[in-house]
Amino acid sequence: MEPQKTPRERAEDLINLLVPEWRPNPRQGLWAIRIAIVLGLLVAIGYAYGVTLWDWMNLLIVPAVIAAGGLWYNRQQQERQQEDDRRQQERGLEIEDQRAQDTALEAYLHQMSQLLTDKDRPLHKAQKHDSLSTVAWAWTKTVLRRIGPERKGNVLRFVNEAGLINKDRPVFSLSGADLREADLQRSVLRGDVNLPGADLSGANLSDADLSRASLIGANLHSASLGGANLSGANLRSTAGVTNDQLELQARSLIGATIPNGQKYEDWLKSKGRAEDGQNDGSS
Repeated sequence: MEPQKTPRERAEDLINLLVPEWRPNPRQGLWAIRIAIVLGLLVAIGYAYGVTLWDWMNLLIVPAVIAAGGLWYNRQQQERQQEDDRRQQERGLEIEDQRAQDTALEAYLHQMSQLLTDKDRPLHKAQKHDSLSTVAWAWTKTVLRRIGPERKGNVLRFVNEAGLINKDRPVFSLSGADLREADLQRSVLRGDVNLPGADLSGANLSDADLSRASLIGANLHSASLGGANLSGANLRSTAGVTNDQLELQARSLIGATIPNGQKYEDWLKSKGRAEDGQNDGSS
């Protein structure tokens, strides 16, 4: 049998039920003690001069309200100023980051242009995996890690137009390149672009011309493929996208090799036979 609670314990239980967590924290308790001391002093002083506590309250309430209002206003101003400073700092960091990306892209394009126009040993005549090809790939890989989506699209269009990643004779491969969220919307990537194993997760490839592109093993998770031309493209073993998703989004898959390794047309036939079998079984 549980021991009977005292009236004090029952009162505490009732207060806890009606007002959970009613007990003041140490800071609040300290302020309560200070206020009690001040009120006690006012009562003691007032008793000597015939001034009641209510008279003190009437005398001090207006200054107290003004002081509290001033403190509240100052605090609001400080918080507003801190928020403005934070936003300004973020804008400054963003501007600085954009400048750094512009500088990195300009330096890359300048370096690559010098290699492409070198009279004795132009880059487009380099052999894959030779020293010149390795240097160009290292610069490309480095700059792709340092820049944002739009500039990544600029780099990819540049190396494609320069004939450096064509499928027939690539100077270097973009296998494993960091092309996450690259903005290639409406891009025309000519020459059977070679992007095996590239990380294109989150990339904007809507309305891009990727016909006959090699995307073997590429990561297309969350990539936007709406209206993309993937006719003749090799999408074998691509990750993050299904055959049905490709069919739903792409403008054309004619002649393409889809993720499961089938030709698109063969997959359509097998899909049609499977659907016919299901319909026959349900009838």
